[in-house]
Amino acid sequence: MVTQQHTASSVRISFTRLVEAVMNSALVRNLGPFVPIVLIWWLAVRFEIVPTAFISGPERVASSFGDLIYKGILPGYLVDSLIRLVAGVGYSLAIGLPLGFLIGLNGLARKFFWPLLMFFQAIGDIAWLPILIVWFGFSLTTVTLVIIYTVIFPLMVNIVAAIDSVPDDLVRAARSLGANRIQVVREVIIPGALPGVVTGIRTGLGYGWRALIAAEIIVGSSGIGFMMFDARRSSEITVVLVGMIVLGILWYATDSLILAPLERATVERWGMVTTAEYTEVA
Repeated sequence: MVTQQHTASSVRISFTRLVEAVMNSALVRNLGPFVPIVLIWWLAVRFEIVPTAFISGPERVASSFGDLIYKGILPGYLVDSLIRLVAGVGYSLAIGLPLGFLIGLNGLARKFFWPLLMFFQAIGDIAWLPILIVWFGFSLTTVTLVIIYTVIFPLMVNIVAAIDSVPDDLVRAARSLGANRIQVVREVIIPGALPGVVTGIRTGLGYGWRALIAAEIIVGSSGIGFMMFDARRSSEITVVLVGMIVLGILWYATDSLILAPLERATVERWGMVTTAEYTEVA
C-alpha cells in the first residue's frame, strides 16, 4: 500500500513538473496568448457572427499565405519593405545618435535645439507626406525621409533623458579622482546612458516600422503596405489579413529575439542596477 501511494505521489510530481516545464517553455509563452484569439476568430467566422465579406477565416488566410509565398509575391514585397526600413533606420542612427548626445551634453546646444525638437516631434510623420510627395514624388526618397523623421525624434529624446538620468554623484566622484571632461563623458556618462540609448533605438524602430507601412500604403509601389492597400481594390480581405499578420509576427520576432535581449544585456552591463528586471520573452 505504501509503495502504491509512493508511486502515485511520484507520478503526480512528475506530471506537475511536466506541466510547469511546458507552460514555462518559450513556445507556449510566446504563442499561448494567441490561441484564444485565433479560436474566437475561427468561431466568429464559422458561425457567421461576422459576415465573411468583412473577414476571412484562419484557414483561408493560411491558404492565401502559402499561395503568396509560392508565387513569390510576399517574399519580394517583404524584402522591399525591409530594405527601406534598414536604410531609413541607418540614416536615423547616423544623424540621431551624435545629435542626441550633443543636445544632452552641451548646454548651448540644448537651449537651441530642444524647442525645435519638441516642436517637430509633435508633428506626425504622415503630416509631412503631402509636401514630401510634392518635393520628391512617389519615390523611395519620400518613404526613407518619413522613416527618418519618425525614428530620429524619439531616439534623441531618449538619449537626452538617459544622459540626464546619470547620477550627479558619479560625475562628481570621477572629477574628484582627476578625470577631465572628456574622460567623464567617455567613462561615466556614455556607459550610464547606454541603457536609455538602446531603449530609444527600440522605441524608434517600432515607430519607424509603422511609419514605413503607412508610407507604403500612400506612396509605395511595392512592399507589405502596398500589397495590403492594393488588395482592397479587389476586396481581397484575406490578403490584407495576411499582411497584418506578417507585420505583427515579423516585428514581434525582431523585438523579442534581437531588441529586447540587447536592451536587457545593456542594462545588466551598464545600467545603474545589479540585475536587470526584465521579463523573459524568448
